[in-house]
Amino acid sequence: MRPQPPPSDDPEFPTERRTAQPGQGAERRPPQQAGGLPSVIVSNQEGAARRPPSAAPGSPERRPQAAAPSGGAFGGAERRTVPPPAYGGPERRSAVTGSRRALESGGPGAPDRFWPTQPRDLSETGLTATFVEELVLKALFFAGEMRGMDLASRLQLPTSIVDDIIEGLRRQKYVDIRGGGASGVGKSTMIYQLTPFVTDVLRQITDRNRYNGPAPVPFQEYVAAVKRQTVRGNRITRARMQDKFGDLIIRDYIYDGIGPAMNSGRAIFFYGPPGNGKTAICQGMVNCFDGDIFIPHAILIDDFVVRVFDSNLHKPVEEEGAPSYDRRWVRCRRPLVVVGGELTLEMLDLVYSPEVKYYEAPFQMKASNGMLLIDDFGRQKVSPKDLLNRWIVPLESDIDMLTLHTGKKLQVPFDVFAAFSTNLDPSALVDDAFLRRVRYKLEVQRPDEEQFHQIFEVMCRKRGVAYNANAVDYLIEQHYRPTQRPFAACQPRDLLDQVIDMSHYMGQEPRLDPALLDAAVRSYFVRFDKPAESTAASAG
Repeated sequence: MRPQPPPSDDPEFPTERRTAQPGQGAERRPPQQAGGLPSVIVSNQEGAARRPPSAAPGSPERRPQAAAPSGGAFGGAERRTVPPPAYGGPERRSAVTGSRRALESGGPGAPDRFWPTQPRDLSETGLTATFVEELVLKALFFAGEMRGMDLASRLQLPTSIVDDIIEGLRRQKYVDIRGGGASGVGKSTMIYQLTPFVTDVLRQITDRNRYNGPAPVPFQEYVAAVKRQTVRGNRITRARMQDKFGDLIIRDYIYDGIGPAMNSGRAIFFYGPPGNGKTAICQGMVNCFDGDIFIPHAILIDDFVVRVFDSNLHKPVEEEGAPSYDRRWVRCRRPLVVVGGELTLEMLDLVYSPEVKYYEAPFQMKASNGMLLIDDFGRQKVSPKDLLNRWIVPLESDIDMLTLHTGKKLQVPFDVFAAFSTNLDPSALVDDAFLRRVRYKLEVQRPDEEQFHQIFEVMCRKRGVAYNANAVDYLIEQHYRPTQRPFAACQPRDLLDQVIDMSHYMGQEPRLDPALLDAAVRSYFVRFDKPAESTAASAG
């Protein structure tokens, strides 16, 4: 699946249509000072200084960020703390303190398990007040009006944090109450909308980026989480694999080949004829890894948002009675991300959309703490040599280099169990340098006759069709042995689906019947050996 640039959240606006009209509980605000975007919230304390104006739109350094990567293997920027918010409330701790609390909490299960603790205040989100304020304003702009609880749900932040932000925005006349908030219910049911005084400010905010979604996680917290949830160092046995692979018909040599590779967490290279279950084997391998993981909706890098969670690739799980956690993270099964012939080198870097001005994470980043399968290797538009060169450093160092559209290089952890799969001759695709870095190689062979029967039986059970061994024997004797047609693991499923389709067309219950199997074979297989003139004569 090709990663698409993030979709535009809204067409060109005037913002005035989405704001409250003058006279609806808002006073006219004095004109803004020229020279940049003023802070959305100013101090409500007597004599408190305003925050400095931002830099020009689009500048990544317009305000201090708690999300800048810390020094070390995954970044070189010095970490800065979140400034205290302008409005009142409990004493705030630095973003460093809050982040450490979230990452040190083991949660249920093993003490080392990563379990992101729900933030108790703004400082524990690792984000600045200004950044969250802008998320609230954009959410209201795109929706027109929202209840407090819906804003908290959109940002995936506790209502107490969002309520504080909204109160500050109300004091500055950027947000007004339209209704709701019945007696005894609280602020969460109040309906909020923008006022006309926010128009110029909002235009500059949306010029910088139009991201409208859950609050992101600081980059250094993401890096720490990937390390804690590593796919390396598993202890997987033959018995565990046989349990997790379920009905998949696997030969012993395949278990013996993939088991050590999974325990190492290092790359594996599959080769062999097509249609024999290489992708299905990879799905079974992912199921063998221990535990669920947490994937952030988005991360923040130098004031740029990068979307990571992908509902098409990540499978959320919910456990009844599990402790609460930071909802900016999604609890998921370890992912299996499969890319094929559509893969290009550009798809392996951050995908920036100039329309909405934020990023989509590349495939290998979405596969973090899981498995990435490069299927149909050698059939991509890019040459195998160039593609292999792109993977050599990550496979060897566990570090990947990505590039922001500003030109800045970024180190991210490469914690992925990578698999390459091809049905071409490996000697024509790879060189010794690559094979040294891919420690495990495994040929996936064709099934024999006994396994062909077993696969047919499994597929009949899954499709709700009675298995008939005599019909399968007929199929082999009539359509395989005379032409020396090779078996393939995908054929029982495909032929059975053809039988089911024909049965429905004929208005009868699906069954393994010689006549239906004959028809399925005629439809499924192509006679490449048939003389051209014979084909033309029959067509005439």
